Amino acid sequence: MASHPQAPVGSGSSNPPGSLPAPGWEGIASDWSSDREAFKQVPWGKAMMWIFLLSDTFVFTCFLTGYMSVRMTITDLWPNPSEVFALTIGGKEIPLILIAIMTFVLISSSGTMAMAVNYAYRRDRAKTTALMLATAALGVTFVGMQAFEWSKLISEGVRPWGNPMGAAQFGASFFMITGFHGLHVSIGAIYLSIVAMKVWRGDYEHSGNYQNVEIAGLYWHFVDLVWVFIFAFFYLW
Repeated sequence: MASHPQAPVGSGSSNPPGSLPAPGWEGIASDWSSDREAFKQVPWGKAMMWIFLLSDTFVFTCFLTGYMSVRMTITDLWPNPSEVFALTIGGKEIPLILIAIMTFVLISSSGTMAMAVNYAYRRDRAKTTALMLATAALGVTFVGMQAFEWSKLISEGVRPWGNPMGAAQFGASFFMITGFHGLHVSIGAIYLSIVAMKVWRGDYEHSGNYQNVEIAGLYWHFVDLVWVFIFAFFYLW
């Protein structure tokens, strides 16, 4: 009499011993859902944040790639960023001074966020809360300076559909890329403030799990890293 093949021992399948695995996608889903070893090392919250950041990377990559394509193919004069983003201080024009300060503020916020994660795993609620709120405050400062930058260019006639300084695509690229990034910083500041309040209330102390602070840190470091690329490609090129 022919015998039916059995599922390998320890395969993680939820099917009863001696039975064949379910066919098709149902079998795959059943096998993976019962195999805890596949996801044992990565918490779901952190995994979902990594997936979100990966998808966001594709979006920013498309924006920057489109911007570079326009820069390399356009025939109209492209405005010089050193002149467009210069500020007059003490009667002298200083190129990119505001952008340099914005970059310093955002990079500094990565340091405070990293320290917040460190103190979170030490169960120091006061320092974790203070550092996260400081990070959010630096983010708000960055957005405030970006709003000033926007208002200055708008007052000079720059629009998404036109630009008196040269190529019309300059305005569209500037407002789209910096605006999308500024939205991320604004959302991140609110997100960090909420997590900081939960830390202060002791919500994570009861469970002993401070991974939400680390997950918030992943988002914030991503936002900072994206700005480095925007700074290099848009302001220095």
